[in-house]
Amino acid sequence: MKLPLRSGGRMKALVLNCTLKPSPKTSNTEALARVVMAEWARDGVESEIVRLVDLDIRPGVESDMGDGDEWPKVREKIAACDILLMATPTWMGQMSSVCQRALERMDAFFSETDEAGRSIAMGKVAGVVVTGNEDGAHHIVATVCQPLIDLGFTIPGQSWTYWHLGPGPGPDYTDTDEAHAYSDRLARNAARNLAFAARALEGLRFPPQETG
Repeated sequence: MKLPLRSGGRMKALVLNCTLKPSPKTSNTEALARVVMAEWARDGVESEIVRLVDLDIRPGVESDMGDGDEWPKVREKIAACDILLMATPTWMGQMSSVCQRALERMDAFFSETDEAGRSIAMGKVAGVVVTGNEDGAHHIVATVCQPLIDLGFTIPGQSWTYWHLGPGPGPDYTDTDEAHAYSDRLARNAARNLAFAARALEGLRFPPQETG
């Protein structure tokens, strides 16, 4: 059973593409993330993708590091969305440095709470997309989800997908159709599970949080 859409309009999703490739280079991570976005579109979820490497995002753990920092406009999009999807390639068996920086910047959410101690992440859901030619996807899903949970995001079951062709170098996601069926199926399921969880949380408020 589909739960009703939010009263204020369409459910909104934000994809943070953490590729190391600046536009207009082809991003394999974006290609897989767009499978999720296509499923959202069929389900009435409005989505937007932001390629973070195209922005001047300064290192730090505050919402605005000043001096031309472009993270504040990304933060505004996170605050306005119902669903956050972190999409990252695999480098050296880890999430990309861009993904790590985005998580570090979200650290500011811990101190940006409402009068009841709730962070802006509470009530939002999050998932993960991983691409790469070497294994490590499950590790990356775990290491991305942990800080998201810490921040207050809800992580639904089976809200992730990944693609890789095993150890060592090889073709990219956009260079071959191999293994797409599995990854794309997981992507569509992740889209459905994220939308379902976001709708289930719509209109609910987390309990007051003890601080100090």
